[in-house]
Amino acid sequence: MKIDLSDQRILVTGASRGIGKGIAEQLSDSGAEVLLHFNSNLEAAKALQQSLKNPAHLAPCDLANLEQVKGWIPELIKTHGKIDAIVNNAGIAISIPDNAPTEEWTSAWLKTMDVNINALAIITKEFIEYARKNKSGRIINISSRAAFRGDTPDYLAYAASKAAIVSYTRSIARYYGKEGIKAFIIAPGFTRTDMAQDFMDQYGEEYALNDIALNELTEPKDIAPMVTLLCSGLADHATGCTIDINAGSYVH
Repeated sequence: MKIDLSDQRILVTGASRGIGKGIAEQLSDSGAEVLLHFNSNLEAAKALQQSLKNPAHLAPCDLANLEQVKGWIPELIKTHGKIDAIVNNAGIAISIPDNAPTEEWTSAWLKTMDVNINALAIITKEFIEYARKNKSGRIINISSRAAFRGDTPDYLAYAASKAAIVSYTRSIARYYGKEGIKAFIIAPGFTRTDMAQDFMDQYGEEYALNDIALNELTEPKDIAPMVTLLCSGLADHATGCTIDINAGSYVH
């Protein structure tokens, strides 16, 4: 099966590194024109843009600043034209001890929620408003196994934010499907990225390896093909589903 996305323009958030970069590369290899979101890592985003096989465009936005996020999707559409799908991949994981001062703990919690679910919700809401007019649109939201099995006390906000993505996406799939909008969830486990490295620096790589059923950690390239399939329209009847890509570390 060969997937051809040559007629699609797709937004990938958090595209300058990690899972987002892997997804952007795979989408471009399949013919898509990719909008590469980044926050501060302009150099990495430009390097990725130049390396892709097909035309790609930089799409900066600070997802921690919700005032920037509001109206961002309409502006991208005005600048670049129709967007066929969005991949909400960007996320943060702030380690904060459960016994940290409440003010400090709350700050980390709120920032995590703003980036991981509040910005994602605004982006998706504005995309749906546009997609309903065209009777077509696909949304792939990157959650985490932490949404289902929880996480350590240092990452309570991360797990909670990723769980919110699940219910939000399922509601969209159930209530907008007849208007041509499909929504999917991908829930990775440990994936070899800078974010996961922060965790492994704290707990050790053996901790991560002992937690999975395979001999090596998941790589971004292991997640990207599934995103490409979901963008293609070949799996639309999976709308609302959660696809676990966690090397057997959590099965439900």
